[in-house]
Amino acid sequence: MESVIHKIRFLKSEMGPGEKKLASYILENPSNITNMTINELADHCDCGNATVVRFSRRLGFDGFQALKIGIATELGSASSISAEINKTDNCYEIFLKRANDVQITLQNTADVLDATALSFAANKIMKAKRIVLFGLGNSAAIATDAAHKFLRLGLNAQACCDNHMQAIIASHLNSDCVAIGISHSGASVDTVEALRIAKSCNATTICVTNHSDSPIVKASDIVLFTKAEETRHSILALSSRIAQLAIFDAIYTYIVVNTDKTAMQAIYDTEIALQNKKYSN
Repeated sequence: MESVIHKIRFLKSEMGPGEKKLASYILENPSNITNMTINELADHCDCGNATVVRFSRRLGFDGFQALKIGIATELGSASSISAEINKTDNCYEIFLKRANDVQITLQNTADVLDATALSFAANKIMKAKRIVLFGLGNSAAIATDAAHKFLRLGLNAQACCDNHMQAIIASHLNSDCVAIGISHSGASVDTVEALRIAKSCNATTICVTNHSDSPIVKASDIVLFTKAEETRHSILALSSRIAQLAIFDAIYTYIVVNTDKTAMQAIYDTEIALQNKKYSN
């Protein structure tokens, strides 16, 4: 069964102004909907009750009540409320709760990740003459890890985690290049600006983000969404980083199985080059 949230994201661009307000609110606050009346939602989004009904039917539901049930079922099946970590928890108990958060995040991300967009992104990366990944702060590690994976496949990949260098590199890209911006909030000014510059140079722009209404989405040709409900202890957006890593792992594996023997030869050459970096048994 197709995710309701995924369907809202997919259809949002086709909606009128009132329906787009509803879509934006639900995407950002899905758990609030289950306790709202149609009048409350309409008032909150500054639209009429008829717009809410039309919005619900566009998504394949008979009305607002059916839409609420659909969203509530989806949230319930994903166990979207993370377990709170208490001061009395020992380290192993905290590990179990964090592992549960990661599992929930991966399932939620699977629900909102557009399969077509993911395949499109993978093919663009596979065929690009140059790949640049932009990430700052927490996202820098993800950019570096992804570039490392692509380099092992023999791709011309580079992670750029300095805001000045991001702008410089972006300005020298072209239509043969792919620029990837990684930002959980989607509001990292320098990363968004680097994608805008890359886009103006005709490079294909891809972003990995958690928020549909963020500035980075507008600067991207292809958008790959994660969905992480971080707890108050996860100020570093830990679960979302796992989801981001999983997306790049999927792209890496897709390229391996879709480039005949080229990628495997590149992996072999990499391992040969690194042999003297390890102690022999």
